[in-house]
Amino acid sequence: MTVLDAPVSPAAPAERGRHLVPVFVRLKLTLLRNGLRQSSGRRAAYIASLVVTALLAAGQVIGLVALRGHAQAGTLVVLLTAVVALGWAVMPLFFPSGDETLDPSRLVMLPLRPRPLVGALLAASLIGIGPLFTLALILGSVVALAHGPAGVVAGVIAVPLTLLVCVALARSVATANIRLLTSRKGRDLAVLSGLVIAVGIQFVNFGAQRLGQAGGLSALEPAADVVRLLPPASALAAVESASEGAYASAAAQVLLSVLALAALMWLWRRSLVKLMTSPDGSTVAAAEPARGRDAGTEGSGLFALLPEGRTGAVMRRSLRYVVRDPKTKASWVTALAIGLIVPVLNAVQGAGSVYFACFAAGMLGMQMYNQFGQDTSAFWMVALSISSTRDAYLELRARASALLLITLPYTVLVTVVTTAVVGDWAALPGVMGLSFALLGAMLATGATASALFPYSIPQDGAFKNVAPGQAGLAWISILGGMVAAALLSSPVIGLTVWLHGADLQGWLWLLLPVGAVYGTAVGLLGVRLAAPRAAGRLPEILAAVSKG
Repeated sequence: MTVLDAPVSPAAPAERGRHLVPVFVRLKLTLLRNGLRQSSGRRAAYIASLVVTALLAAGQVIGLVALRGHAQAGTLVVLLTAVVALGWAVMPLFFPSGDETLDPSRLVMLPLRPRPLVGALLAASLIGIGPLFTLALILGSVVALAHGPAGVVAGVIAVPLTLLVCVALARSVATANIRLLTSRKGRDLAVLSGLVIAVGIQFVNFGAQRLGQAGGLSALEPAADVVRLLPPASALAAVESASEGAYASAAAQVLLSVLALAALMWLWRRSLVKLMTSPDGSTVAAAEPARGRDAGTEGSGLFALLPEGRTGAVMRRSLRYVVRDPKTKASWVTALAIGLIVPVLNAVQGAGSVYFACFAAGMLGMQMYNQFGQDTSAFWMVALSISSTRDAYLELRARASALLLITLPYTVLVTVVTTAVVGDWAALPGVMGLSFALLGAMLATGATASALFPYSIPQDGAFKNVAPGQAGLAWISILGGMVAAALLSSPVIGLTVWLHGADLQGWLWLLLPVGAVYGTAVGLLGVRLAAPRAAGRLPEILAAVSKG
């Protein structure tokens, strides 16, 4: 009888599961230690992150302990816990490489069963900066809510239960989307994480201002009443219920979190089974016939509406950059989101003017800057196609035209929405004309800046948008271009100020045709003046954009 033929005792799987936990914990610690040994920069970044997290956690704990006995402590704690749980759920989508040591796709070839693997991965997931911060937050929350022996007992149960639900939530989401996160779309999500943070800050600021106007935390009580029934916040809500003597409610809230943890573990295990038994992209590509090879032909879809010749080809290439290149896509989505959020939120708060809508034209016009940087080292193919000033003019004009396909309708949309919120419809033509003039000026200065101050955009990092040593070029290009665009727009700005100062609001409609004509003329003039500079600096541009 061979070893493979030997009978396996029923206790063997359980023993292997228990033995797997310390192995994975040691593996996590070893991989973290070896990762810190790779470079002093990585070690310094990790230590700095640990120190900052510890300081933030200490501040959170002190603030929560100070809330002990406050009437609204439970409201704040349950909402804060819900926000932390939401962060655990979405962080794997935006930072897929944040914990490479626990990527389950790397364990596919090992003879591991799902049930013990889930337990081992869960134990290893409790090691790190994120779990440490969450644990400190939960401990501070329990101290703020627990009163009496029943509250303390409920707190002892709530601390590990809340932490386990958060970690299991993150792991189940990450495992279910591991194919996406390791693909190009996953890298796009990582690049767009900066946008989510920027937009989130705007909404947090808006919410804080609204809370100040609505009377403080008491305005959040309706939302907190709902969140108290949602895991893992329900576990901490059980501490408050037990402290108040509502033992049945406390037991039900703890049970909700326990059921949620069981459901997440089941979903996690199911995703692991699917991941380890389903074919991946390499086998699917070989097994299935190629499909959709003709889907991206030059004349298909909306691309068929573009003009023929060099102009249409350059516009198609620029629009594909917006859809496919992660950095270009992130830049565009950021500009579109911030360009709408800033004027609309200011208008909603009652502190904004309808002229804040011009902010969208400025944000979108900045996409014209550093046009050649998005080509990276592939700019040599563009350079080979430019043999005269005329070719450079057509190249820049086509890139500006592709940009206008998005910016013009979006500028109109933002202007109309902002005007509708403010309610000043009489100013709509003037604001739109001023936006068109500013957009044309941004296109003109962007074309010139692209030719004179090109810089490389690194492709290997989500948050690096300028190659080392070229930060000065980027600042000169953007800040200098924005100042020049403001100066170019000064005639239309001056006309707007004069009409308002002379109490001639009835003539503001003239700004629409004036701004449209002026913006078109300035944009074309700027592109024409930038063309000879771009044609004469092709080697310098190629060298500058190839450093990333």
